[in-house]
Amino acid sequence: MVKNSVLILIDGSSYLFRAFHALPPLTTSKGQPTGAVYGVINMLRKLLDEHQPHYVAVIFDAKGKTFRDELFEQYKAHRPPMPEELACQIPPLHDLIRALGLPLLCVEGVEADDVIGTLAQQASGQHLETLISSGDKDLAQLVNHHVSLVNSTNQSKLDPAGVKAKFNVSPEQIVDYLALVGDPIDNIPGIPGIGPKTAAKLLDQYHDLDQIMAHAQEIKGKVGENLRLHLAQLPLARQLATVRRDLPLELGPKDLQCQPPDIPTLRELYGTLEFKTWLRELLEKEKDRASSPNTSTDSSPSYETVLSEESFERWVKRLETAELFAFDLETNSLDYIEAEIVGLSFAIKPKEAAYVPLAHDYDAAPLQLAREGVLARLQPLLQDSNRGKVGQNLKFDRNVLANYGIELEGIRHDSMLESYVLHSTASRHNMDSLALKYLQRSTISYEEVAGKGAKQLPFNQVPIDKATRYAAEDADICLQLHHYFWPRLQQEEALCRLYQELEIPLIPVISRMERNGVQIDATQLKAHSAELTARLEKIEQEAFELAGEPFNLASPKQIQAILYDKLKLPITRKTPTGQPSTAETVLQELALDYPLPQLLLEYRALSKLKSTYTDRLPLQVNPRTGRVHTSYHQAVTATGRLSSSDPNLQNIPIRSAEGRRIRQAFIAPPGYCLLAADYSQIELRIMAHLSDDEGLLAAFEAGEDIHQRTAAEIFRTPLEGVTPEQRRSAKAINFGLIYGMSAHGLAQQLGISRSAAQHYIERYFHRYPGVKAYMDAICQQARQKGYVETLFGRRLYLPEIHSRQAQRRNQAERMAINAPMQGTAADIIKRAMLRADQWLQKQGSNARMIMQVHDELVFEVAEAELDTTTAAIRENMAGAAQIKVPLIVEMGSGANWDEAH
Repeated sequence: MVKNSVLILIDGSSYLFRAFHALPPLTTSKGQPTGAVYGVINMLRKLLDEHQPHYVAVIFDAKGKTFRDELFEQYKAHRPPMPEELACQIPPLHDLIRALGLPLLCVEGVEADDVIGTLAQQASGQHLETLISSGDKDLAQLVNHHVSLVNSTNQSKLDPAGVKAKFNVSPEQIVDYLALVGDPIDNIPGIPGIGPKTAAKLLDQYHDLDQIMAHAQEIKGKVGENLRLHLAQLPLARQLATVRRDLPLELGPKDLQCQPPDIPTLRELYGTLEFKTWLRELLEKEKDRASSPNTSTDSSPSYETVLSEESFERWVKRLETAELFAFDLETNSLDYIEAEIVGLSFAIKPKEAAYVPLAHDYDAAPLQLAREGVLARLQPLLQDSNRGKVGQNLKFDRNVLANYGIELEGIRHDSMLESYVLHSTASRHNMDSLALKYLQRSTISYEEVAGKGAKQLPFNQVPIDKATRYAAEDADICLQLHHYFWPRLQQEEALCRLYQELEIPLIPVISRMERNGVQIDATQLKAHSAELTARLEKIEQEAFELAGEPFNLASPKQIQAILYDKLKLPITRKTPTGQPSTAETVLQELALDYPLPQLLLEYRALSKLKSTYTDRLPLQVNPRTGRVHTSYHQAVTATGRLSSSDPNLQNIPIRSAEGRRIRQAFIAPPGYCLLAADYSQIELRIMAHLSDDEGLLAAFEAGEDIHQRTAAEIFRTPLEGVTPEQRRSAKAINFGLIYGMSAHGLAQQLGISRSAAQHYIERYFHRYPGVKAYMDAICQQARQKGYVETLFGRRLYLPEIHSRQAQRRNQAERMAINAPMQGTAADIIKRAMLRADQWLQKQGSNARMIMQVHDELVFEVAEAELDTTTAAIRENMAGAAQIKVPLIVEMGSGANWDEAH
């Protein structure tokens, strides 16, 4: 189809409902529904890319009643009201369509079909070929030699012959056909007993509805009887089904020209709606236009490469007088212990930055300033706590600077943490993603300057001109992000306080803890690894015997074949592709009745421990420090908990013998011991505080064993008569309910019937009614606000709380119940870290904080200082927050981490 030769009329209302029902319920990180918007725009983009029309219009139904409602009071009476999650998507969809440069029409008092019909009629009179894109069969009545109908679902195209082939009637007979058949969607009454085949047969015989009505008396059988009985409704049905073609529209077909897209509005809308791919595509096109030799713009950033002492000194003077400056290091490694500085960048004002290359050593690299001299000149500035710095993940830069004897002070802001505190549920807080989302800026990727894969260059080999664009942009974008986030944080008092009083001060604390590292016994781990290898081989042989043949215990496909095809075990769950699942939860269910799944679970657990810890930890010992240095991440988990990687210290099991063996390899150096300080049942204590339940408050205040007390209440037995099994069940209930566990989940965990589990839960809520009231209230709050909060104001957005899918909605409700407790616990342990670190720094103690694992802090303490340090740490942790029940800290010490428990 040649461009400009066609008018495309798009049934926007048809697109809207199809997209809403066909696509999953997409939402932004704040919970704004976007699935229908995305679906409609995606269909529009494909249609326009294919046809590239000069004339186009997207037509929607306007709000309010139409002339058909006046003709027939029951018109569309059976249609349910538009869901709120769809209605709220219409305004941004209309804004996007207009920003794309597409004419959009909504005419009051008529339907979109009538506007389409009128424009198609006018276009035919002007000999303009017209394409109607819709999934509505009613529009087949408009088809003629100048008008075609394209089905928006399968892209099939109907011309007059196509309409005849599909409906067995001509386009001119479609209205009469609809009057006979009726339309249950629009509540247009048809003739009972007359379906599509009968209607087509009658129209073939009598040609039109008037002739059918005139010969109604001669039509035989039940069809004739029903026709004569409902004859009076046919004129109204025909009128309702007729698409008008005579509306007095303000615009004609040739007024509907595509306009250039509104780029600034598109950038804003794509960013707000979090359509990242389209936003990146838009920005890349802008970047290409901006870099064109024929394009000049005053808004282009100014980035300077600093190669002379004069220009460097000029920048230093500016930094010394700046209220705040952005700072970023470029290094040759992401391992903060091993990383060497290749260059550094600064920004004081947006769109203006400098890069100081220091160690680019490729052939023909220009002469650069000496690293030692530059760092010596900057050291007083970097260590000055009165000179404010902002960065993106400044903890890394602080660690690297420490390799050169520089203690970075004056960390005022971190754009990564600003984003995280504002939107913890966002999946990414890295600079590229933030720039795209909030600044509508497509940044230069590392791959663009250094290459990809095996041929990727270390940064010291990147040409300095490319390095400048990349590194200076980092400082510039970081500053711009801060300017975006900081005003928004200041508008949220609780979040601002959390950011300034907790997250930012925690940066140097975590930095010190990471650099302290932990000593491990590599020899012990290697011996343990050999034992695990033998255990795994034994499990393999046992599994082969049970299966009757050898197979790969690490292959889901082979496990599936053994369990379900050969052994015929029951299929309890399937994968999205319809295959029987071999997921861990499924194996746990099967393991209750069959031995092979239990062996597979044991094999998986031991394999993971071996590959992650006993094999890998010895390889992660830094040769310079002789210790293992993990990386703690502040901006990963939605609830505020720290996570760790390389190695991940959060997932070493504490209850299994193998997990304890691994902890035994975390050791203290001679003359020292490890001190572990762990909050006792902190989330249950937070539940008592938040729910204000009298029973829970009293039990904790009295220092009772809360699981024993719960068991006594649920099983109606004296406190001293509670059995270990009853206490175990009560513990599962106590912790299960705060994680939103259902009766089904509790039944599985305890190995009891669902009805028995439900009975336990009902007894629990009867005994602790405040807990149930809290759970109901927090779910209601989540539904009203779209988020829940911790005791200190940290927010967790729950975009799925209004999901149409019950499974997603229920998951969001479980998160609403648990997040305030888990998040408050995370905030408390962070406050404890600040207090403990402050005491350690003030005392000048030989003790040092070396690990944080969930609700536990681990210290390396000189044996002579153990008693003093234990008392101080207990006091600081217990005083980290004031809640309605005591915070109890369990302390232990020993030569290794396991002993300290």
